[in-house]
Amino acid sequence: MRILYVEDEQFLAEAVKHNLEKSGFKVDLASDGEDGLEKALKDIYDCVVLDIMLPKFSGTDILIRMREKKIPTPVIMLSALSEVETKIQNLDKGADDYLAKPFKTAELAARIKALTRRPKSVNLNQISYGDLSLDKSNACLNGEQLTATEAEIVAALIESPEKLVSKDYLLAKIWGEDNLAEGNYVESYMSRIRKLLKKLNCKTQITTVRSLGYKLTEK
Repeated sequence: MRILYVEDEQFLAEAVKHNLEKSGFKVDLASDGEDGLEKALKDIYDCVVLDIMLPKFSGTDILIRMREKKIPTPVIMLSALSEVETKIQNLDKGADDYLAKPFKTAELAARIKALTRRPKSVNLNQISYGDLSLDKSNACLNGEQLTATEAEIVAALIESPEKLVSKDYLLAKIWGEDNLAEGNYVESYMSRIRKLLKKLNCKTQITTVRSLGYKLTEK
C-alpha cells in the first residue's frame, strides 16, 4: 500500500515514514504544499496524509484541488489546531479523517488501514479484464504465480483497460518517487508478462504505445 505523507517538519516526517514502513507501508514524503500537491494529483496513492499548516500551499488547499480533480483517494488531515470548526471545515471539503498532533504512528497506521479497508462481502482482490483474472491477495494470474512486482504491473493495467498507462506512472506507483529505477525496468517486466500471456494462450495482450506507455487490449 503506497502512502503520501505531506509534512514540513523533517524530523517528524522521517520518523513517521520509518515507523509506517516497518508496518509494511510504502511511503513517499513531500515537505511543502507545492510538492505535496504535485504528487497528490498523480493519483497513484492508496491514502494521502496532509498536515494542514504547510509552506506554499496548505493541506486544505491540496485537499480541495484533489477533490476538484475527482481524485477519490482517502485523505487524513493532521493539525496541532484542535478547534472543532477547523475539523468540520476540512471534513466538509472532502477529508475522510482528522488526527490531532501530536499523535502516535500506530494510531495513524490503524486509521489508514480502516480507511482503505474494503467490505468483506465484496472480493475486490479479484480483478478481471478480457480473459485475464488476477487475484491480488496471492499474486496469481489465471492460476499462475507472479512476483509481487509483476502482480502490481498487471493490476495497474487491468484497472485501466484500453487506456494508456505511462511508463512514468508505473515507475512512480510501483517503485516510488525517490527510487532510482529506470524505464528499462518496466520494459523488462513487460517482456516477462507478455511471455506468460503467450504461455497461457490469452487473447488479451499488452500493446506498446511508443515513447508513451502501454495499453491492455483484447485481440
